[in-house]
Amino acid sequence: MKVLALVLPLGLDTFALAAALGLAGLEPRDRVRVTLLFAGFELAMPLAGYAAGDLAGGVAGTAADFLAIALLAGIGLYLLWPRSEEAEAARLGLFGRARGWAALGLGLSISLDELAMGVAIGLLRQPILLVAVLVAAQAALATQLGLRLGGRVGERGREWSERGAGLILLALAAILLVERLSGRGLL
Repeated sequence: MKVLALVLPLGLDTFALAAALGLAGLEPRDRVRVTLLFAGFELAMPLAGYAAGDLAGGVAGTAADFLAIALLAGIGLYLLWPRSEEAEAARLGLFGRARGWAALGLGLSISLDELAMGVAIGLLRQPILLVAVLVAAQAALATQLGLRLGGRVGERGREWSERGAGLILLALAAILLVERLSGRGLL
């Protein structure tokens, strides 16, 4: 159940961005390209983050639990942080036409929260493979849904998705903190 709590917010964030791209109206071949880009990065980034988090967890010892909780809370706050409409519009415009190195940069920008999640899972020394596969699957599904429903969801629905993801991660961080402080353990 807690694995789903880690994965679900990432899907909401991906859906929000894909819905914004859906508003722009991408060609079918571009929808496939964006889906593969999102899913590929969202599969690789938790694995990269896990390697860093596992290494840091060995060094940090018992403080690793608290670092992971702080990281989850930080991701939640990042998703709740308001963004300027101009910056978001520029980023979305680049997604629709990005190729090569630009596509790699944009793939990185959409998957930084997955990287941070992988670090948190590594700090907690939890198995990563299931989480990475679930994140990639939800990325593909959320991207396709967002691209197809983007025009119907609109700006308000997209903002709700991002805020919902942030709130879920903050709640998860609070639950993990209570569990850690009560001595019941994590995940």
